[in-house]
Amino acid sequence: MPMLLRKAWDMVSWRSDSSTSASSSSTTTSSPKVARSDMGELEQLPNDILMQILRLLGPKDTAKLSVVCKSLRSHVSDNRLWVHFLQTHQAEPSGDSVFFAETTLSSGYPLPLEFCVVVIGACVVGVVVIQILCLGLACKFDGLCCWRLKLCVLVGGANAMGSVCMFLVFCASVLFDGITFVGHWPQLSFKHIYGQRAQVPGSIIIDGGSGYCKFGWSKYECPSGRSATFLEFGNIESPMYTRLRHFFATIYNRMQVKPNKQPVIVSVPICHYDDTQSAKTSRQQLKEAIYASLFDMNVPAVCAVNQATLALYAAKRTSGIVVNIGFQVTSVVPILNGKVMRKVGVEVVGLGALKLTGFLREKMQLNNLSFQSLYTVRTLKEKLCYVARDYEAELSKDTQASFEAAGEGWFTLSKERFQTAEILFQPHLAGVQAMGLHQAIGLCVKHCHSADLPGDSDWYKTIVLSGGTACLPGLAERVENELHALLPPYMSNGIRVIPPPYGADTPWFGAKIIGNLSTFPGHWCVTKKQFRQKPRLSLIW
Repeated sequence: MPMLLRKAWDMVSWRSDSSTSASSSSTTTSSPKVARSDMGELEQLPNDILMQILRLLGPKDTAKLSVVCKSLRSHVSDNRLWVHFLQTHQAEPSGDSVFFAETTLSSGYPLPLEFCVVVIGACVVGVVVIQILCLGLACKFDGLCCWRLKLCVLVGGANAMGSVCMFLVFCASVLFDGITFVGHWPQLSFKHIYGQRAQVPGSIIIDGGSGYCKFGWSKYECPSGRSATFLEFGNIESPMYTRLRHFFATIYNRMQVKPNKQPVIVSVPICHYDDTQSAKTSRQQLKEAIYASLFDMNVPAVCAVNQATLALYAAKRTSGIVVNIGFQVTSVVPILNGKVMRKVGVEVVGLGALKLTGFLREKMQLNNLSFQSLYTVRTLKEKLCYVARDYEAELSKDTQASFEAAGEGWFTLSKERFQTAEILFQPHLAGVQAMGLHQAIGLCVKHCHSADLPGDSDWYKTIVLSGGTACLPGLAERVENELHALLPPYMSNGIRVIPPPYGADTPWFGAKIIGNLSTFPGHWCVTKKQFRQKPRLSLIW
């Protein structure tokens, strides 16, 4: 294959070099001109074989080939080819992730609102005639314009100019959808995006987590290391700034990089959940401690985003409900257009990964299963435990399975395999007085439905699971079934529960999507100068 590629490259290069002499000789001869492709013998190859050759050549040689061989330019510009290069040469998980990032996140935070939602506040109430016209147009375009129709119908009244404006906005948005979203992907050049992304400097990603921290370069396929979370660094009575300085210094030392060389993206655990003034003050103090500690280490730019939002980005969504099963608690976080809707309500359940591990330990001790450390129990939870689709029916089944733990031999579990995760839905089994996971999610769904926020009325029906414990097999299916049984059909219809897209590292990958944007750092980061001015901080997580 290397010889074939070399021969193909030499042949095309020779044809390019000889084109000048061929054109000059054609002016001195009287023979008729015959149109001929500059692809030479490559023209006889099937398109799929030709694309395979281009893939093997790589992005640099493929780009050069399009310069010397004009007939290959359409092949070289194929988005599928450059999606392949993005995956193989820039460690991107999929073309859909790149498309989502470049079309939705490239302008930075706060995310751009839908055009009609922005304009509605400026449009004065309109006349009925225009509304009827909008109604007819909406019916013609069917589901595409349902939310725009709702906005237009809301604009009733006597100001004709306002209605005309609203009607024009409506038409423009429909036209925009028709032009931009033709086919699977819009008219987006992935070749151009590849070139831009290749010039973006790498950034450090630090996913603080609630159990342990994941860190690494944004250009890497996955996190390169793990450590204790910043919540566990230093004396608990030490100032947060001091603990954060110690934490960040440890990460940079382990990565063997200087802080002043690249931007940093920090994933912050969901905390201080309420919309009360005291909770806002606590969040503000934590924000300022993160920025101050990093800027005092001469970091050029900082992007701090909460863990739930990053998990949503990893699932290629900007709106939905994120269920984060953390180390000690589980949080149910509604997010609209990238913003945590604390006014709607963040639900918190006093059950987390630590409680499940402790419950399994108790079950193992009752069955006289000895182990040396809690780490062994956690490993067994991750390798053997699952969520029963029907708990009562599962009790009558043979569910025995075994796993060999490093250094401790074989362990065999039976009913403990599904009883461990069942406490998420029935906390009383572990002696915990709290609502079940499905009940907390259902309550959040009801609050989102009652809030009646502008935009897509079903924005909350996408539910993304996050956290290591959320990776337990069967959890997404069980949550979805419980919600359909708990909620009325007009709320539950269309609900989709998505397992952690990248396992326990899902928030880290959400940060990776931001860090590899062709426009990064752009509007995502805060510089030291901006931090001193401080107004912009209110826009960050």
